[in-house]
Amino acid sequence: MPSPHLFRPGGPLLIPALGVTQIFGYGALYYAFTVLAPRITAEFGWAPEWTFGGFAVGVLLGGAVAPVTGGLIDRYGTRLVMTLGSALAGLSLLALAEARGLAGYVAAMVALQAVTTAVFYDAAFAALTQARGSRARRAISLLTLIGGFASTLFWPLTSALLGLLDWRGVYRLYGLSQFLVCVPLHLVFLPGRVRRPVAAAAAQAVAEMPPEEAYLHGAARRRAFLLLAFAFSLQGFVISAMAVHMLTLLRGFGLAASVAVGIGAMLGPSQVAGRLAEMLFGRAVPPVATAWVAACLMPLGLLLLLAGGAQPLVAGAFALAFGISMGLSSIVRGTVPLQLFGPVGFGATMGRLSAPGLVIKAAAPLVLSVSLERGGVVVSTLLLVAFSALAAAALFALARGRPPG
Repeated sequence: MPSPHLFRPGGPLLIPALGVTQIFGYGALYYAFTVLAPRITAEFGWAPEWTFGGFAVGVLLGGAVAPVTGGLIDRYGTRLVMTLGSALAGLSLLALAEARGLAGYVAAMVALQAVTTAVFYDAAFAALTQARGSRARRAISLLTLIGGFASTLFWPLTSALLGLLDWRGVYRLYGLSQFLVCVPLHLVFLPGRVRRPVAAAAAQAVAEMPPEEAYLHGAARRRAFLLLAFAFSLQGFVISAMAVHMLTLLRGFGLAASVAVGIGAMLGPSQVAGRLAEMLFGRAVPPVATAWVAACLMPLGLLLLLAGGAQPLVAGAFALAFGISMGLSSIVRGTVPLQLFGPVGFGATMGRLSAPGLVIKAAAPLVLSVSLERGGVVVSTLLLVAFSALAAAALFALARGRPPG
């Protein structure tokens, strides 16, 4: 008979439970859109810019609640926030499936993107930090290792479902999955509200740390925060744009549709490979060092695509480098703020870090859509190279200004 200890909130099953909900969350709320967008455009009969523009407005206006969500997590705990977030995600997907015009489509997209701040990685990292404190780095690596399968599973799953259902039916099914899978897992396994004595003790422990081990404060904290927000924003643009347009970009370089799908499917395993390497060998490497090294792989992969994107082997090398970079960037998004700023108020910190990138991340799918249509794949890829290289430079500057450890 299973031990009750296994099922306690914040217990041993916390990471597997969060891993499952991240797969269903990112798969249904994010990656499915890549496959369903052409069907949405065709049914409504409008230009693709309206489909991606609605998505962009959703990311922009919905994501504006990120700092508020972070504050709610710190105040009420991740169990309440993520459980409600999953329920609202299910309702938003069902509302999107019933949209009959532009106003309904945009309203559903805004609602859908608003709740992502309560169920995606930032919220999950806060859950792990509340449960593990400053020792959450390994837990974050394990979680992203599981979550990396979201695109690998949901791109082909969504394509297969389109053979049986229309895009509305797919979204209805995914909406139900939030109620049947994510809500129960969040309700049972996530830690509840952090007690004030615990939070006070954590703050006192931080105050008593030796100077060489203390978290950043004052001018150093502000500089690190700005560099991190700048880098995360630019990386968010590239990842958001590629999540929606990768298959189009690969086909634009001359790859057959089936080959492009195969190359795109490599991203998931590549992300997992990078996260597994970090989990096994990265403990001795400071998170800020992992951040800038991983960031450099992103423009490198895109340059490979520019050099020989029509060749499947070269495109595969791009997918490997880009996927590893994506995988590691998900980890450092949680571990670097934890290393620099500490676990106290972690939810609010993550919310504030997300806020500056709202506009640039929201605009990414629409900007790349227009760029592909008017400038072609070379110009569009050069834009992604520039943004990812600037992000890598910011993270390198951050690492140089932070003592190792």
